[in-house]
Amino acid sequence: MIEKASIIKNGEMQSGQALLAEGAALQKSWPIGSCAFLKEHQVASEFEYKQQQSALGNIMQHAHIGFRDPQKTIAACAEIYERCAAKNVRIDRYGLCLDWSMGYPLALRQKIGASGTGIMLQDVEQFCELTQNSPVAPHFGDFMLGFPGSLENTQGALSAGATALGNLGQYFTFRLPGWDDDIATTEATVKALGLIAAQPQTVLVHSNIDDGFGAQFSDLACCLGAVMIERYIVEELIGGTMAHCYGHHFSDPLTRLAFQRALQKTKPSSGTMIFGATVTYKGDTAANFASLGSYLLADIVGQKMMPTGHAINPVPVTENIRIPDVEEIIAAQTFAANLVEQGSQYTQLISLQNVEAIAQQIFAGAEQFKQRVLQGLQAGGFDINDPAEMLLALRRIGARRLEQMYGPGLLDRKSPNGRKPIVTATTYVELEEQAEIFISGLSADYLQKIAAGKLRCMAATSDVHEHAKVLLTLCYDALGIEVLEGGISTDAQTLAMAAAQQNVDFIALSTYNGVALNYYNSLRAQLQKLHKDIPIFIGGRLNQISHNSINSLPEDVSAQLTELGANVCKNMPDSLQYIEQILQDPQRTILSA
Repeated sequence: MIEKASIIKNGEMQSGQALLAEGAALQKSWPIGSCAFLKEHQVASEFEYKQQQSALGNIMQHAHIGFRDPQKTIAACAEIYERCAAKNVRIDRYGLCLDWSMGYPLALRQKIGASGTGIMLQDVEQFCELTQNSPVAPHFGDFMLGFPGSLENTQGALSAGATALGNLGQYFTFRLPGWDDDIATTEATVKALGLIAAQPQTVLVHSNIDDGFGAQFSDLACCLGAVMIERYIVEELIGGTMAHCYGHHFSDPLTRLAFQRALQKTKPSSGTMIFGATVTYKGDTAANFASLGSYLLADIVGQKMMPTGHAINPVPVTENIRIPDVEEIIAAQTFAANLVEQGSQYTQLISLQNVEAIAQQIFAGAEQFKQRVLQGLQAGGFDINDPAEMLLALRRIGARRLEQMYGPGLLDRKSPNGRKPIVTATTYVELEEQAEIFISGLSADYLQKIAAGKLRCMAATSDVHEHAKVLLTLCYDALGIEVLEGGISTDAQTLAMAAAQQNVDFIALSTYNGVALNYYNSLRAQLQKLHKDIPIFIGGRLNQISHNSINSLPEDVSAQLTELGANVCKNMPDSLQYIEQILQDPQRTILSA
């Protein structure tokens, strides 16, 4: 049992009911405004539009777009829509990619400016400018809900006519650099949800499973169970309307389709979009087209045979290299529209027997997980009827502990989260396969040499994307390197102090959100203050927007990192040369185990 006193202190936070009332009281001052999409389609909300399109049997299309410069984004949205329309390709919704610094409260945001690669908005007027020129449903997803700036962001998005706001999933897993006040984060989020629920029109509360607990569960039954719990909080306790997204990590077509079927069994009001399986983009553009066609076909078949209101999301094939440009977005949308026309014919060739069997396993396990979590929390003294307390409890307990304690699978020490999954998440399967391939390419003598060195490393990420960290942990464990926990979304100062205190041989850092150069410089500076010269291995998305950029696009900074002394690792084999250098250092002292 998890006791409430070990997680939440009495009086630590306002009640959920008080926070909801405070948010609802703002509705008259912050109603839903107008936008080009609502005017063009003469609907009150995207939810109404989704219902219309689903009734007609149409498959909707979603495009993600967002350059640092808001004006460039506005122009690109108009151009993409018009050029696609000329090809008889309809884009139904735009995911407007905000900078991660949008999560901070407005006053702090205005001081720090943009920190990543997305759109930075400073006031309501800038929100409104984004939604007036293209008759496409505006979706404000990442870094909106679930952050200390949630209420201000929600006010701006509603004023701009947006009726799909997220990403609630990020509340459970994301941490802004330098921000540790989860009470303020929770209170802002619940107030925002109260404002949303008080609107007379339906506003979809969007949550990306793959950005939330879904990325940390090893069992898809727990992923779907988290969906049910989020829906319980938002719909039953708050009175809102939930809409989930998934897809980043669902690379196996069978599991992808089975999860869509299991999700449909929960009878959702609607979905937002099925995100592209971007983890399958590992090659050049030609190779990535095969991945694009594979996951889109599964999604098209699913929406034709078991519609859930999700739009499909053709991710441009350059996404694993850089932010796609206008031409590449248009190409992906055109590809998808043509595949919808041709792929719909595959419904007559496909048997859903295997899909249904897996979906039923996921669904049954999810119901069990939801009930176990709610019963367990209630037994521990938590008020499961208080939405704020529920959110904070889940966030502080964390996905791995929830799965270990309440997962439907049998207890199993060898499994990632302590239980044998009912249906294993494809992410974990793929990471284990990649680690096995890496290790199998090394000789027994080489493995013995590395293990004899008794190396110790600290693994960490600069943001929430932790799959690379999981992979390197699996690989280094197999090499006989002791891997110490450096954390997820770890501040540079915290990481430097931990590495110095543990006296590690090197730091293995994964970074993603366009801060590679700044983070490395900060980490190195912090180590120098501590008089520590610890090698830094850095990999992931090594890009950043330069101060003198003329196109607002991030640039690869690998060469600059190398010049500054970083050990740049594009893949796991790259790290071996740096490991050997450490082993050959005559000044290194091997610590006793």
